[in-house]
Amino acid sequence: MLFNREGQPVPQVTFRMLSETGCYDLSTVDLFDFKTVVVFAVTGAFTCPYSPVQLLGYNEYAEVFRANGVDDIICISVNDPFSLATWAKEEKADRVRFIPDVNGDFTRAMGMMVNLSDKGMGQRSWRYSMLVKNRMIEKMFIERDGFESIPEVSNAETMLSYLNPAAEKPEQTAVLMQMCRAMLSA
Repeated sequence: MLFNREGQPVPQVTFRMLSETGCYDLSTVDLFDFKTVVVFAVTGAFTCPYSPVQLLGYNEYAEVFRANGVDDIICISVNDPFSLATWAKEEKADRVRFIPDVNGDFTRAMGMMVNLSDKGMGQRSWRYSMLVKNRMIEKMFIERDGFESIPEVSNAETMLSYLNPAAEKPEQTAVLMQMCRAMLSA
């Protein structure tokens, strides 16, 4: 069951992170305390064709988000830290922080866990985005079809329009996103 958690705090969870020197723990308090954070959830690393489209937008809009008061942009996925790190490098997404929800604890607590076992993927996250201010969820954009369609509301454009309807979108990104959508819907 999917839940819109606007007006509620983010769940308190600890993530297992990967660094060059090994693994470490990172809590949601560390991620969200006294910060404005844009979060988007993907079904999984390397899940084509729509997760890369969603990621591309957030990576390209990063500076515009920061200019509009966002401290961090986070991609959460029910994956291990090794897969997410590899995916980040492959997609050249260096302006987004990747958070591995290894056991799905955060996703489950958010009410966004979906069973994709029939597609060979097991338990995964529904696709959504949210704006978090000081650990409180201000706004959520939840996809109607969280896996098999183009991101309609959880994309970077929708989030930026919510933050600042007058903000200028990067021209190159807007063109690329339109091309991706056209190719994927053909």
